[in-house]
Amino acid sequence: MDHFTSRKSRQAGTPPRLLHVHGSFSLGGKEARAVRLMNLWGERVHHSVVSAAPHLMSARDAIDPATPVDFPDPPPLAGKPGLARFKAIAEFLSGYDLVLSYNWGAMDAVMAHRVHARSLNLPPLIHHEDGFNADEANGLKPQRNLYRRIALQRAHALVIPSIRLDAIARKVWRQPAAKVHLIRNGIDTARYEQPPAPDAIPALNRTDGKLLVGTLAGLRGVKNIPRLVRAVAPHRDRLQLVVVGEGPERDAILAEADAHGLDDICMAGFMSEPWRFIGLFDIFALSSDSEQFPISLVEAMAAGLPVVSTDVGDVANMVAPENRPFVVSDGAALSTALGQLAASSDLRARLGEANRNRARRDFAEEAMVAAYATLYGQALSSPSILR
Repeated sequence: MDHFTSRKSRQAGTPPRLLHVHGSFSLGGKEARAVRLMNLWGERVHHSVVSAAPHLMSARDAIDPATPVDFPDPPPLAGKPGLARFKAIAEFLSGYDLVLSYNWGAMDAVMAHRVHARSLNLPPLIHHEDGFNADEANGLKPQRNLYRRIALQRAHALVIPSIRLDAIARKVWRQPAAKVHLIRNGIDTARYEQPPAPDAIPALNRTDGKLLVGTLAGLRGVKNIPRLVRAVAPHRDRLQLVVVGEGPERDAILAEADAHGLDDICMAGFMSEPWRFIGLFDIFALSSDSEQFPISLVEAMAAGLPVVSTDVGDVANMVAPENRPFVVSDGAALSTALGQLAASSDLRARLGEANRNRARRDFAEEAMVAAYATLYGQALSSPSILR
């Protein structure tokens, strides 16, 4: 189906077709947000989801069965840049009304759109940048900055969730201010206020007398879960680590746990609907080398948890002011912070309540959904279609 046919169909009453282009579609922050929006909008639009890593598609399990979605086979979305590959990608993009691309892993699709937008009359493209992989955690690569700068020239908009990324988009990638949209991640905070069932994490065999330190993350190098293992290890007599997520670093995490005597670590695997289980944790922890505006942090705050985290992205500004001393610079400080929280139930309760109140006030879902509905609706020339 070419783009002209797609536009004719929508004018005749068929829902518009949105193509989501991901580097990977394992359930992490950006995927959770995309799936939430898809589920909320229901039958108003039809979604197609593709991934540059076709074997990483676990987030599809979180899509509501009633949501109209398919998973087509695109041309290769990763590989050596080339005109023939860009042309094939662009022809694939032409079958949709709006293209939504996500992070560096989708940037070749953005470049293909840049090259062929006019000649193939391609639909608008909105790019989303939520953060960086391990290879850019300690500094952006100049070649990638240049590639992004060129590829984004014909994008309809660039969406970022954090203040730091807003500055990078405008100053490093040289995007016009009018094109850059800062939309903070939000969640349905009320969902997280109900106490979870004791067996909400099936893989968890709780060790009597220990507090649970939990994290939610795709098991990738940039999340640096081995750092969290080492931070928990000195407190293994009173803390049990629970890791919810799946990914290529699973074996490395288990090896690190074995080396440090964490014989009761729970590797829970992928779990959707975090509001059903995150409240089981006593402390939420992030040990990443790079984040921007992690949704898992907002979820933990909404569940009333105290937070220990490395000082990455907007984390220090996201947590309640009372919790900021526990946003720290390195693994040793992470371990110290865990020990302090483990020692005081009153401190945990006070920080948890402060975080819950901040999540209710600043990170409610309604504002985020409205902002995306407005932006996508304008790109579709149907401002009210997602409202």
